[in-house]
Amino acid sequence: MNKQPIGIFDSGMGGLTVAHAVSKALPNEQLIYFGDSAHLPYGDKSAATIQAYSIKICDILLEKGCKVILIACNSASAAAYDLIKAYLGSKAQVLNVIDPVVDYVANNYSGQKVGLIGTKQTVGSNVYENQIHARNSGISVGALATPLLVPMIEEGFHKNEISEAIIQEYLSNPALAEIKALILGCTHYPLIKDKVEAYFKNQIDVIDSSEIVANALSNLLAEQNLQSDKRVNKNEFLVSDITPSFEAATSLFFGVKVPLQKHKLWE
Repeated sequence: MNKQPIGIFDSGMGGLTVAHAVSKALPNEQLIYFGDSAHLPYGDKSAATIQAYSIKICDILLEKGCKVILIACNSASAAAYDLIKAYLGSKAQVLNVIDPVVDYVANNYSGQKVGLIGTKQTVGSNVYENQIHARNSGISVGALATPLLVPMIEEGFHKNEISEAIIQEYLSNPALAEIKALILGCTHYPLIKDKVEAYFKNQIDVIDSSEIVANALSNLLAEQNLQSDKRVNKNEFLVSDITPSFEAATSLFFGVKVPLQKHKLWE
């Protein structure tokens, strides 16, 4: 069981930021990544639709023998985590990208105001606010849906003046006034972390979930005695649709270009 791979999935490329952090933190583990590029983005889809896609992806990752499935997508974590956990039962451990961040925030920002930016699905679900309040930490949350950021990043516009204007328009929203920290509630957003920090003049903490989630995964493997002492197979990167531009863009999220294999979600 220890040598079995870790499955990671997202609606597209954004989860590669989490996969990259996991590969650095756990070099002995084989990763199988699935990006549902045929159906991205998840952020503007209904919970029922996201759940259907997520269950099908989990079936594929189970067929690959994954011992853990990490939902590297905030929208899917918000909409489908409980369903996936019940569906998988004892077949595989399940981790999402929200719980570890909520724990981190609750432990570090008691009694303060924390901001959140994410997709419409993530923000509309209130999952961050509900879980933070459940920990009785006295933290208030200012949440803002920022739907233009994902397509902006995926189209490569996050490095030019267009992105500056969009980011400034979002971050100046009153919902984010007087925050002490900002949760980047989408796995695409680490690519604009420097611009977000610059907007706030480095006066607040910008919380990137990727390293926090990688540490949580490491702890889960240790608790369940599932660590591998040696990686026996290469990492695999599957996508439900593939284009040359999509393949080239993987280096933005993973640090280096990765070879993609097309694997249709439904035949």
